[in-house]
This record gives sequence, C-alpha cells and structure tokens, in this order.
Amino acid sequence: MTEVVLLTKEDCELCTQAKGVLTRLQPEFDLRLREVALESEEGRALAAGSGALFPPVVVVDGRPLFYGRLSEKRLRKALASV
Repeated sequence: MTEVVLLTKEDCELCTQAKGVLTRLQPEFDLRLREVALESEEGRALAAGSGALFPPVVVVDGRPLFYGRLSEKRLRKALASV
C-alpha cells in the first residue's frame, strides 16, 4: 500500500481537482489517501519540508512529488514507479 498525503486549503479548486484524481486512482494503485489541511500544524510542517509554493501538495510515501494542478498522467507514471 502506498501512502499519499494531500495538503489542501479551504475553497481551493485545484485541491478539489487533485482529490478527485487521487480518489479515482486509489483502488487501481492501492493508495491510502489522507487529506491534511495546510493551515494545520502537520500541514505547515509538511509544506515547509516540501518546498511547494502553493496547494495542493501531493506527498507520496513521505516524498513531496507535486504541487499545484495535478496531472493524472504524471501521477500515474510516478505511482507506477513506486
């Protein structure tokens, strides 16, 4: 099982889009998806360590991989190599 953390912000259209992509891919790639608010203590710590400029931020198995608009094609490629 691959752990995916999605850092989100309230009223963020890109966050909603990213969550939809991850939810669709969840069964295919056996993902354990967890959503964390960027404003939370955990969210701030993860964001600081990721170098991401804005949400959403996708962290896969502890490694920040994407931020901003999430490309399903790029995510599929990254998950296939995990």
